[in-house]
Amino acid sequence: MSYRSGHNFNIEHYKNVLNDNSYDFDLPQSYEDLTALFHEILAKGIHGFCFSIYEDGQKPGVEISKSQVSRRMKILKPYSSWVRSFSCIEGNEFVPIVAKEEGMKTLVGAWLSDDLEMNELEIESLINLAKNGKVDIAAVGNEVLYRNDLTLEQLLSYIRRVKEAIPNLPVGYVDAYYEFTVHPELADACDVILTNCYPFWEGCPFDYSLQHMNSMYHQALEAGKGKKVIITETGWPSQGQSLRGAEPSRISALKYFIHTHLWAQAKGIETFYFSSFDESWKTGPEGDVGAHWGIWDKNEKLKYDAFIS
Repeated sequence: MSYRSGHNFNIEHYKNVLNDNSYDFDLPQSYEDLTALFHEILAKGIHGFCFSIYEDGQKPGVEISKSQVSRRMKILKPYSSWVRSFSCIEGNEFVPIVAKEEGMKTLVGAWLSDDLEMNELEIESLINLAKNGKVDIAAVGNEVLYRNDLTLEQLLSYIRRVKEAIPNLPVGYVDAYYEFTVHPELADACDVILTNCYPFWEGCPFDYSLQHMNSMYHQALEAGKGKKVIITETGWPSQGQSLRGAEPSRISALKYFIHTHLWAQAKGIETFYFSSFDESWKTGPEGDVGAHWGIWDKNEKLKYDAFIS
């Protein structure tokens, strides 16, 4: 996800709830104590990570080996029950295969775009993976409507097709929380609402980020009319260019991770954190901030072992 025109953070809406106790986790003040809490959360395990498949020098279109996926999956396994993938071709199909070998659950995505031939490969691979027991939740597309790659009817057709092919598995579509409000027929078509919630990309200052994410989640919950809502992406970058009031930093990224998982645990909300590893290729699409969303850096080193100024 990246900046979305027309969806800007409004600070006036949150001034009266900034000190709401439901958002006050009384975090430690020192960096050392924060990192200790971070490691405690990791050790207990979080719900899920978004899988970052590309190493430095790689990008979409490069064929990824199973061994590369396996190496990174083994890093994540001790800390996560689920893993989310974004595509079912070019080596991305190894993500759910390896995850199952490691005893993890999978939210598997077919990447849809305006390339209809590639869409066929993605959809058929997703269905095949599901029929072979590699999929726990199927995601038909990611932010397709935001990019205007397909019409709503085209997207709904893909969703119906996958649901018919794998009737015993939950099928959904991933996009920003408000897309399910704008397109109620989309929410109706999904078995589960899969929503991306990024206070950062709406220019939200860190101090209000948890309140804003809570609001995003509840908008998706209302749009789903009782259907389960899973946060499929949320995170905060550790460095890069600011976006209005949203400023990347190591300390904010660390606190956001802690806030997110304390909040999700308290509310019983299933959340996939974005992301597992930094990916250098994202510098282009999202600016310099795009390469710094990982909990591990691009060399697979955990960022918050020790302070680095």
